[in-house]
Amino acid sequence: MLIGIVGKPSAGKSTFFKALTLAEVEIANYPFTTIKPNHGTGFVKVECADKDFNTKCNPRFGYCTNSKRFVPVELLDVAGLVPGAHEGKGMGNQFLDDLNQADVLIHIIDASGSTNEKGEAVEPLSYNPANDIKFLEHELDMWYLRLIQKGWDRFARGVNQEKPELHKAIAKQLSSLRVTEELMKEVIEKLSPDKDIMKWDREILLKIATELRKETKPMLIACNKIDVNGAEKNFEKLKEQFPDRILVACSAESELALKGAARAGIIDYIPGESDFAARDNPKINEKQKAALGFIKKNVLGNYGSTGVQEVLDKAVFGLLGMIAIFPGGVGKLEDSEGRRLPDCFLMPSKSTALDFAFKLHTDFGKNFIKAIDVRTKKAVGKDYLLKNRDVVEIITGK
Repeated sequence: MLIGIVGKPSAGKSTFFKALTLAEVEIANYPFTTIKPNHGTGFVKVECADKDFNTKCNPRFGYCTNSKRFVPVELLDVAGLVPGAHEGKGMGNQFLDDLNQADVLIHIIDASGSTNEKGEAVEPLSYNPANDIKFLEHELDMWYLRLIQKGWDRFARGVNQEKPELHKAIAKQLSSLRVTEELMKEVIEKLSPDKDIMKWDREILLKIATELRKETKPMLIACNKIDVNGAEKNFEKLKEQFPDRILVACSAESELALKGAARAGIIDYIPGESDFAARDNPKINEKQKAALGFIKKNVLGNYGSTGVQEVLDKAVFGLLGMIAIFPGGVGKLEDSEGRRLPDCFLMPSKSTALDFAFKLHTDFGKNFIKAIDVRTKKAVGKDYLLKNRDVVEIITGK
């Protein structure tokens, strides 16, 4: 699973990426700060299973604080996108090639309207951020259309002569876009194009491109810079204008500041929480106190969090529909090295106990006998549908 962070230059992508990963990335207020994609690790937030067993976990990967488990996920911050990217403008070709790897997209927009379509600084509230939502979707649609049209005439003639099942043939043709036979069948049924593929013109191919983009690249919109005065009004307008999109108000700079203060021992802070606790630290200065006070009042107070953690969690658990599963045992929760509930795996929704067995090890799947719900101590079969936060023991024949 790979989460792509996308958007125009200077919208705050690199700050958002650093706020999630605390990686050292270049951040500057000019277009194309990011030239090559940045890879990093973020952490989605899960209610840890340890509290249900009145114990404390010892994660092998990620970390856990006050029964808030942070599970690692891979992030990709790609080069900034400008209008005309599908034609190669800006860093368009590199952007789109990098983007093809992602399973879900987080689109960072400047909700304060202080950067124009090219990522250049303008007066706050002078640019309409709704334009960024429209142009990014348009660029992606045109990119998909370009890939569909590549070799299309020859493909269509072959289909017209050989008469294969249409959805299967097109799915195979577009496999590089992760198009499945089931998805292509749904798209054809929804759009009801002419049964003669030779009559499909650019208009119908663009409609197909749009539908495939929506399904294969689900997207969440992070309305960044919400701490800028007036940005909240833009955010409300965006929610009215795009009721079918997932929009989250966020302040990447605030999240980065809070994590930095926590690392420095100035505050205690759990990402995604609505407050933080100040420590008695003599190193804190008046400027830092003022900054933390501003964040507490204007960001946490108004929105309940900085929004950064919420964005990542909604992308993984909402758009991708992942669930968190803990391996464990009825007899003990420790692994061979004594770590309690050491692992937490992210699985697609509707995963079964057998799917989980294969996730743990191929031999576990091949030699599966049954699984046990550790909370209830009840045995379940291979077709048991896992639930979020299940703790499962796999019983094998060998």
